[in-house]
Amino acid sequence: MHPASAPDLAADLAAQSPGPLYAQIKQLLRERILDGSYQPHQQMPSEAEMMTRFGVSRITVRLALADLQNEGLIFKLHGKGSFVSKPKAFQDLGRLQGFGEAMRERGYESFNRVLSIERITPPQAVAERLQIPKRGKATELKRLRFLNREPISLDVSYLPLHIGQRLAKEDLATRDVFVILENDYGLALGHADLQIGSTLADEALAAQLRVEEGAPVLQIERTTHLADGTPIDHEHLFYRGDAFQYKVRVDRSALPRK
Repeated sequence: MHPASAPDLAADLAAQSPGPLYAQIKQLLRERILDGSYQPHQQMPSEAEMMTRFGVSRITVRLALADLQNEGLIFKLHGKGSFVSKPKAFQDLGRLQGFGEAMRERGYESFNRVLSIERITPPQAVAERLQIPKRGKATELKRLRFLNREPISLDVSYLPLHIGQRLAKEDLATRDVFVILENDYGLALGHADLQIGSTLADEALAAQLRVEEGAPVLQIERTTHLADGTPIDHEHLFYRGDAFQYKVRVDRSALPRK
């Protein structure tokens, strides 16, 4: 959609809840970006157009656009204006959340495509992480995760067999495993251990994530434990490097006094 044929922004602004005008404009444009009214790399209306449509000052428009840029939803090209960014979601490493939980909090649309769920003899490293005895069985769950209708990650999860057999009956296309474990099964999650690295997409992974073969992919191993320390879920997560990032806050510990 060309900026000149954008939705009637002024009418929609009138329906927004009270608050600073720049915040209302930001929220309205944010919704238009996330619902696909403005497509990735599409040019946004110019500052002058927005001033006219909203009946506000240039500084108000610039404050709204600055907030959208800080969120990573738009980018600016000198002398050309503002453009919609390709969706690049982030997840806070300081909180133990499922992908869907984290994305919904930020207003993103997400869903899963279940590729397979089956009973297997897990690899030795996985069996050790989940404390599964030798020759014991586990459930392997493969899901392709989508963000704003684009594939964002391939998740390969391993769970104890008795948990996996129950999960096989659940709606795994729209619900997070973490939410099911806690809300439906009454299992209190405690903490997760993560290892983060990178790899290159092979032919199969490239096709699933719609990237070029050999493209860089963020690779994460995560073992999630219950509140009592029992391991409940071990995952191998492969995220598109151009569409996802993790954020974490790190505090500096006080240095010991000499």
